[in-house]
Formats: sequence, C-alpha cells, structure tokens
Amino acid sequence: MLRRVYVLFFIDLHRRKVLLAGVTTNPVGPWVTQQARNLVATLEDQGRALRFLVRDRDAKFVGPFDEVLRSVGARIIKAPVRSPQANSFAERFVLTARTECLDWLLVRNERHLDRVLREFVEHYNCARPHRGIDSRCPSPTSPTSSSAVLAVMSEQTTSAVLSTSTASPPDS
Repeated sequence: MLRRVYVLFFIDLHRRKVLLAGVTTNPVGPWVTQQARNLVATLEDQGRALRFLVRDRDAKFVGPFDEVLRSVGARIIKAPVRSPQANSFAERFVLTARTECLDWLLVRNERHLDRVLREFVEHYNCARPHRGIDSRCPSPTSPTSSSAVLAVMSEQTTSAVLSTSTASPPDS
C-alpha cells in the first residue's frame, strides 16, 4: 500500500511562482520529457522565455528532456553532485509543501496527491506571502498570471514526494 510518488515542479525564481508539472509513480524518461514539452508549450502560449534550467544529475532527466529545453534557447546547468545549496529554492519549496500541507494528511493515491498539491500550489502562488519578494504573493490576482520563468530542476526524496523544480542560477 505504501508507494513512493514522484512530483515534477518548476519554480520561477524571480516571482517564486510554482508550476506543478505532474505526479507519477513511474517517472521514466519519456514521461519527464513530455512534461518538458508541456512546460515549453505553456511558456510559448504565455509569451514567456526560458533562460536557464538548473537540474541535478538524475537518470530520469534523459537527453531528450534537455534537448526539448535547449530547442527554446534554455541553457542547461547541471547542479554539482550532493549539493542541496545549488537548488535551494526547490529544496525550500519541498520543505514548505511538506510542513504546510503533506505532513498533515495521509495521501491515498497518485490522483489524491495531485489534487492536494494543485490546491496547495494555487494557495502558494495566490495567497501565501513570500519573504524573498517583500512579503508579496507570486500571483496575487489569479493563478494564471505570468512572469518570466528561470528554471531549476532538483530532486529530493521525501516520504511522499520526490520533487523536481525550476529556477535560475544567481548572477555571477
């Protein structure tokens, strides 16, 4: 009955806006690549550009995943091995999602986790103030408002979630 469920999410670092890409029990390369295609299509529909994708070195992120993102001009940056500081925004979102949402309930199945996380992400984006952006909400007016996405991929195993997210590297 207890199964590991994987969550793929992207974070816009500038606004701290989270995009939940998908939830699955089997995160194989084609599934992850399809989520990258969905992200690219969503960004193109909104007229936004993806500049960076920072991700870890997990085998789930296969070559076609990177190629989909490179095709729209994104620069792929692989985080160093065992360095959670390199994807701290993703790590922080995982902690926030766990402490404010997932630790308070029992997730029955993949569909239940998807529904719960979609509601939490809507709250996170539209109602929850963020200290990193002067106690403002990422999207105070609606869950569909847009901002420029800079991407970070990270993977964090938790009791319910293996997460992946997006954000931009700091300017050097």
